[in-house]
Parts: sequence; C-alpha cells; structure tokens
Amino acid sequence: MIGWRLLLTRPADESTALAAVLAGAGVFSSSLPLLEIEALPVVGVQQTIIQGLDAYCAVIVVSKPAARLVVEQVARHWPQPPRQCWFSVGAATAQILAGHGLDVCCPQEGDDSEALLELAQLREAVARPDARVLIVRGEGGRELLAERLRASGASVDYLELYRRGLSDYAPGVLAQRIAAERLNGLVVSSGQGFEHLRQLAGNAWPELARLPLFVPSPRVAEMARAAGAQTVVDCRGASAVALLTALRETRPVL
Repeated sequence: MIGWRLLLTRPADESTALAAVLAGAGVFSSSLPLLEIEALPVVGVQQTIIQGLDAYCAVIVVSKPAARLVVEQVARHWPQPPRQCWFSVGAATAQILAGHGLDVCCPQEGDDSEALLELAQLREAVARPDARVLIVRGEGGRELLAERLRASGASVDYLELYRRGLSDYAPGVLAQRIAAERLNGLVVSSGQGFEHLRQLAGNAWPELARLPLFVPSPRVAEMARAAGAQTVVDCRGASAVALLTALRETRPVL
C-alpha cells in the first residue's frame, strides 16, 4: 500500500487513532477534521425514551459518539440496564457498549447498515409481534435501517443525542493541504462528512473530485457519484480494517 497519501476527515480523536493504524501499514495520512460532535440536551421526548428503554426489543447504536452518549444516559436513569438486545453497526461501537455491561451484537463481516440488517440476531429480535426498535444516532442519517425495519413490521423510534458541525476553516485550506502534502486520496466516514468535504472544497471541488474517494457505504458512494466524484471506493464500513482492505485493492495515483 506504499504510495497512498490520504486526507482523513473524521473528528480529531478518531482521525488520530486511524492515522496510527495507517502509519503501521505504511500509509501516510493528514488529518483535517470535518465533523465536530456537539452533544444535544436530553430533555422532553428524548428523556422519556431513555426512561422507557425497556419497552424496546432491540436498540441499535450507529456510531461511537452515539454509544458514548447513550451509555451515560443509561447509567444515569437505569441502576441496572434493562435486559434487551443491543446492536451496533461496527465493532468499535460494540466495544463501547459491551464495556458498560450491555449485551451487544454486531456484524462480523462488513460494518454498514446492510450487514447489520442481515444479522440473524436482529432478525430474530424484531420477528416478534408488535416489535419496537430504538435507533440511537446523531441528527439525521441511517434512514435505510428504519425503512427496512418498518417494512418488516417493526415500529421504529429515534433517539438523537448529538449533531455534527463543520469546523471553522479558512477558505482554500482544503485544496492547499492536498497540494502541499501531495495527497492522492480522500476518506470520509459518513454522508454528512462528504457534504462537509464538498462544502469546504468550494470552487475547487471539480478538481478534487478527480481524486479517489473512500466512503463507508453504498449510500454515501451514491451521494458522491451524484456530486461528480470520479473514482469512488465503497469500503463497506468505516473501520480501519475496511479502509485498509479497500486500499490494498485500489491502485494509488502517484
């Protein structure tokens, strides 16, 4: 994989962890976080959902920030967490939940919505009559999960615990970073991350759209292609393992 020089756009702490893994595999990376996590106040409907957590046969947590925030709320309102099935899209999110004593399952191969929906444990959990599912997430995203679960007969509620903001950068900083460090690949971890990338690129987007773009799912791949990205690589997950696998299978432009 020598030859790849990647721009990472995850929140700062996640980019730091990913950069370390990439460096160990001989991949150079440069971090320009495009997502800032801002926790939302848990009041009103959100608080009612937490207090009535035991009404759900399955709880799906879609990201590491969602996992960190929801375990805080569970600890605050439930001295003993209710016994139910918890699910995550990726293994890193599952580790956070399991570390707080929750019974969690996640796909062994692939860490996206499609892989989770194929999980036998999730299908079994929602097969019961009047199944209720809670999806814990940030504002927006992961609509495919709710659509498919509702189509199977389950009712679905959302618990939104954070929003993702765009960091404040000077105009032109993205193109300047790519040119200065001779970067030849872009990495985004979500649809909103891609939207922020395109927004920050501004008038430089048509040129930057020529670079290989690594995305976590078919949904984000479709967004990127519709926006003009010329080489989109679907990693089928946002984990370091998924990215490394995609890098091995894609030839860098030197």
